[in-house]
Amino acid sequence: MAFTDRWGGYSFGSFNSLNLGRSVGDDDTLVDANRSALAAVLSLSADKISFVSQVHGADVHHVQTDDDIGLGPQADAQITGRPGVGLAILTADCVPVALTAPDTGHVGVVHAGRRGMLAGAAVQAAEEMRAAGAKRISAYIGPSICPRCYEVPESMREEAMEICPVSGAVSAVGTAAVDVSGGVAHQLAKAGVEIAEFSRTCTYESADLFSYRREQITGRTAVVAWFEPSGDTP
Repeated sequence: MAFTDRWGGYSFGSFNSLNLGRSVGDDDTLVDANRSALAAVLSLSADKISFVSQVHGADVHHVQTDDDIGLGPQADAQITGRPGVGLAILTADCVPVALTAPDTGHVGVVHAGRRGMLAGAAVQAAEEMRAAGAKRISAYIGPSICPRCYEVPESMREEAMEICPVSGAVSAVGTAAVDVSGGVAHQLAKAGVEIAEFSRTCTYESADLFSYRREQITGRTAVVAWFEPSGDTP
């Protein structure tokens, strides 16, 4: 698996430089070049990396055939048991999660912002991986906005705590905040998923990462998960 940062691509200006997201205002030609460069670094074919149209929900896209690869339907998670296929999810403050079940060769990726956490997107992906045959699942949680920087109205924090009480937090200035990554980790752990890695790097605080809250007009980083045909751990 791989979590990207914002460097090493062809985009410029607000999208400098490895922007992997379409529909954010960047030149699609440059985005395609960035995606091709990423595929080359990962030793994957560019046409074997599946992207979806993300909508802050909990739908899971199943990649079962070549026809499922590419710009898929509206979904915020992807799973597959096919070797050599990369699954990609894009973020710029939301929580990126890679799910792996190396014993059975299944992988998944999840985009979980506040709404995705409330909808249980990560748990839904893990459950659908199990239904597809995955056994022991591990989660790798990448960089996202930290609760110090994710100030929200009090009503929004209360809404989050009704569904995930541990997500209630306080910002750096003492106001209401939501700990989305902590909430996602707690949900996964309760669902029997091992938390193998949990990044505490904050996208808002790091100049190496895109942050929508910091810049509004900005690019997107990716988490990509795949299973090698040889049977190696992704």
